[in-house]
Amino acid sequence: MKRSTNKKRDRKRDQKTTMGKQRNCPFCEDKLAFVDYRDTKKLGKFVSEQGRVLTRRTSGVCARHQRQLVSAIKQARHLAFLPFVADMTR
Repeated sequence: MKRSTNKKRDRKRDQKTTMGKQRNCPFCEDKLAFVDYRDTKKLGKFVSEQGRVLTRRTSGVCARHQRQLVSAIKQARHLAFLPFVADMTR
């Protein structure tokens, strides 16, 4: 695809595609070396109401901490710190 010769229009198009809120990883901001499975308050923020782990795009966590987060949530669930599924009472 050939780019147009109008540089001003190209710049505006590039700005539109890159616009959006830049999220910083909450674990990197706190300078944590690893995600602790015993910190249930922090882990609970990254689990949806259905019990699913939030995606990186939604939560804003970096790739390294997302991998640690998933394993910490799994470990906390097996040790009964976190529920596997949210309470389904009506």
